[in-house]
This record gives sequence, structure tokens and C-alpha cells, in this order.
Amino acid sequence: MSVTLQRYVAGVANLSLAQHAGSWSRSNDLESYISGYFDGEGCFTVSISPRPTLKLGWEARPSASVSQNADRSQVLDLIQAHFGCGTIRPDRSDRTVKWEVRKLAQLRERVVPHFVQHPMLSRKQEDFERFAIVCELMAHKKHRTALGLAQIVELAAGMNPSGKRRYEPNEIIEEIKMKA
Repeated sequence: MSVTLQRYVAGVANLSLAQHAGSWSRSNDLESYISGYFDGEGCFTVSISPRPTLKLGWEARPSASVSQNADRSQVLDLIQAHFGCGTIRPDRSDRTVKWEVRKLAQLRERVVPHFVQHPMLSRKQEDFERFAIVCELMAHKKHRTALGLAQIVELAAGMNPSGKRRYEPNEIIEEIKMKA
């Protein structure tokens, strides 16, 4: 049986929005929506930057972020309200608006538990798992030891494989060992 355009239009016309797109239940679906949104548009990263004033000469900074075009940025307000933290700011690198959390306590207490309870479905979940380990190591001050910071550098190097790196992980680890 072939479907004619007339039959298709008649069938679609009989669908209500709830039948066609599914009903939205904020309390039941928001957590899954946020995880799915992050799966496509979000980023978990650990930046490793030189800091000559620090004992080991390097700083690790974890952050979680998600971007959206400015004309659709209301979803970022929803995400910020859900987590109760983070900042929303313009991202000049790609002319979008970005919600971002950098405070370790907020990452550990609000962001990480969400993605443990509501995991993503893509490889980004593996990046998140590494990110969560880094947050725990830092909470226990391991980033202040040569061994701990080297472990964080290795974990960060395994995240976001398509991302660009300013410093080679092996070179950072060698520098850390020399300063220890």
C-alpha cells in the first residue's frame, strides 16, 4: 500500500502536538534534556597552563560549558537555573553565548552528580568520566603534587581528541618531573 501525499497530510492533520512531538514534563524530562543537549553542544575540559608562580609551574583548570546561538540562548538560562551556578557570557571565538562553570566545588556538587545520574550516550561520556576523576583528584589537592598533576595531565590529554592543544602532554609531564 503506497501512501499518497493526500493521505499523509490527512494523517498528520489528525495528530495533536503531544502525539507528534511528545509531551514536555519539566520534572521528568529536564535532566535527560540537559544531558542530551550537553552530548551535542557541551564540553568538559581541563585546561593545563603554565603558571611560573606555582610550585610545579603548571595549573589545571576544569570547566564544563555549553554554547548556543544568541537568538536561542533561553535554553542556557534553563540550564543555569537547573544547576544553580555558572555564568552566561558571549563567546567571541564563534559568536555564540556560553554557559560555563569553573568553580571546583560547584562542578563537584552540582554538575558531576547530574551526569553520573543522567549519563550521555556518546563518547563524550568517557570525557566526562575523566573530567570527574580530575575534579576528585583536585578536591583532594593531588594537583599540588608532581605525581597527581602528571596524572591529571594524562587524563586531560585523553579528553576531547579533536581539540587543539597548546602544549604537548609529554613535555608538560617532563617539566613537572624536573620541578619536583
